[in-house]
Amino acid sequence: MSEIGGIVDSLEVRFQRLFKKMESLQQANHELAVKLEESDAVIENQNQEIKNLRSNFDSIKITNSLLGSDEYKRDTKQKINSLIREIDYCIAQLSD
Repeated sequence: MSEIGGIVDSLEVRFQRLFKKMESLQQANHELAVKLEESDAVIENQNQEIKNLRSNFDSIKITNSLLGSDEYKRDTKQKINSLIREIDYCIAQLSD
């Protein structure tokens, strides 16, 4: 009978250890989930900043080209031609 009591006590101790380990793992999981959300927010902000910087860079390239810089003239001409095509399309749509 004492053997069964010892086994039960041993099982109780093991269950308590497992329960504590489970709680610590749940806490660690929660902390990692919070860090992941923070990292996702940082990445989203950085992506938005990259978009803004690229847009600014494109604007600067066009401005430099219009001011006489030969480096981006081709890009500027393509952009102007694209805008002219869009305007022509809009005029065609309005005349229909």
